[in-house]
Amino acid sequence: MPKKNPTPVRFDMVVADRLAAFVSINHGLSLSAAANMLVDEGLRMMEHPGVIFRTGPTGRRAGLAAGPDVWEVVRAVRSARTAEPDLGERELLTMVSENTGVPVRLIRVATGYWASYPDEIDAEVAAADAAEENAERAWHREQELLAG
Repeated sequence: MPKKNPTPVRFDMVVADRLAAFVSINHGLSLSAAANMLVDEGLRMMEHPGVIFRTGPTGRRAGLAAGPDVWEVVRAVRSARTAEPDLGERELLTMVSENTGVPVRLIRVATGYWASYPDEIDAEVAAADAAEENAERAWHREQELLAG
């Protein structure tokens, strides 16, 4: 993403201290990068109520405040659509909700976020798919070795 000319911002002392503390425990982030990331995430959360950002083994990612990561929901919707291509929207959402335990309202939050940021979510789905494929290949190799 191209960088814009610097935008002067003054933080209240309490906010500046919390931002500095955030940077100190998130190695590799500069103060400017952290502020940019947190403002972007805050704006995205305002655009998509119900979405939050969390840190985990794969980095920061969008998730549902009361549920799984957005990519997990999108992956479940795609899987359901592949399995049942003739289902209508309502039936598809109901099926995903019943299979995942995620309410239809939150599935719509996740799909709405995906619609705004498809590249981000598609990359997370692809990474999860690749990790699963690698783990399965490793398991098969191990089984071949152990089986004799």
